Amino acid sequence: MRDDTFRTAIDLLNQARPDGAPDDVVGWPRYAVLSPHVAVLAALCPDDTGGEAFASVLGGIGFYEWTQGRYRQALDYESRALAITEAALGPDHPTTAIRLGNLAVSLRALGRAGEAEPMYRRALAITEAALGPDHPDTALRLDNLAVSLRALGRAGEAEPLHRRALAITEAALGPDHPDTALRLNNLAVSLGDLGRAGEAEPMYRRALAITEAALGPDHPTTALRLDNLAVSLRDLGRAGEAEPSNRRALAITEAALGPDHPDTALRLDNLAVSLRALGRAGEAEPLNRRALAITEAALGPDHPDTAIRLNNLAVSLGDLGRAGEAEPLHRRALAITEAALGPDHPTTATRLDNLAVSLRALGRADEAEPLHRRALAITETALGPDHPTTATRLDNLAVSLRDLGRADEAEPLHRRALAITETALGPDHPTTATRLNNLATSLRALGRADEAEPLHRRALAIRAKSM
Repeated sequence: MRDDTFRTAIDLLNQARPDGAPDDVVGWPRYAVLSPHVAVLAALCPDDTGGEAFASVLGGIGFYEWTQGRYRQALDYESRALAITEAALGPDHPTTAIRLGNLAVSLRALGRAGEAEPMYRRALAITEAALGPDHPDTALRLDNLAVSLRALGRAGEAEPLHRRALAITEAALGPDHPDTALRLNNLAVSLGDLGRAGEAEPMYRRALAITEAALGPDHPTTALRLDNLAVSLRDLGRAGEAEPSNRRALAITEAALGPDHPDTALRLDNLAVSLRALGRAGEAEPLNRRALAITEAALGPDHPDTAIRLNNLAVSLGDLGRAGEAEPLHRRALAITEAALGPDHPTTATRLDNLAVSLRALGRADEAEPLHRRALAITETALGPDHPTTATRLDNLAVSLRDLGRADEAEPLHRRALAITETALGPDHPTTATRLNNLATSLRALGRADEAEPLHRRALAIRAKSM
């Protein structure tokens, strides 16, 4: 009798679910009403009652919880849904692959991309065997695996998977489908991580145009596209163009998802970074602080995204001349990142380098030097000798060496950093101006002011042009 009651409740909840996927905002009000009822059912109903129908209820509400930024709740539902589906349908069923993929997405959102990777690989293998290599679901599995690899600092491995996913999706669904936009966006993000922002920009623009036409100007996914385009523009030295996109993305996200959603925190933080790039760190600081508070409350104190927020706040404080306040934030960000992503991840290198910059600003260049060297070694190994981020590591090490009275050692590092940056970003990029200026300062320290002056002038001209 009790089992019959559970099965009736399961059937009613499945019938009451909105049409469409749980990430469709139109269905969110109904999911919000159903959520407490599913929670009661999940607390009472045994896993061996209801079979795949029960897994469908749990999986659907888990996906909804994920869209709301409640990743821990999503993980609990999706773990149970996977276990029930696998028992009911078998380990090689396409629905088992769906459950694996959704569970992996929540793990990645919780900063556990290492655990997500084998699930994505298994989901891909099941889907490809069951549906074939050219099915849209195979493309989804490829793309999700690629995103996880990128989160693990392996964007080079991610790129060919993204390209294959895009080709399958575009052939199957057409060039103007929202899923094609998603594939374009994810490929562009990986290209950006590989230092190829110039290639990424047109993909972001196309993804934004498709998404806005398909979903409308006020959809959270449109906000995501706007924000990613803004990041690419900022990477290309065009922070002035990025700012309005950042602001529009924030407004859409806050209206759609609320002021305390992790995506709102991301939009705040990205706007703050653009403002800082425009020399407006004073405006950036309160946005950084609000982003940190939201992220820490939603994801916890040890999540990699919390480390990003700490790092970005610390950099803004450093730009405001408050390196003493920045140092403990940088140290905490480094500890979280190293624990979550490992000692050889490119993001760990970023944390090391930023901590070193703060130490140098505090007159402790001797402590900064070994951190710079470790950051450079990690970055060069992970991203290659010609990546723009490698140039940043070289330049920062060179500045610390100059502060230690070793400008002769700094000069060749500055020159290599300048060559990489000019090749990767162009002769008129603001970062090229930074490289020119730092080389010139080291030349002055070596008593070669006549060589330094034209470099300073060129740097000044680039900055004036980019204002």
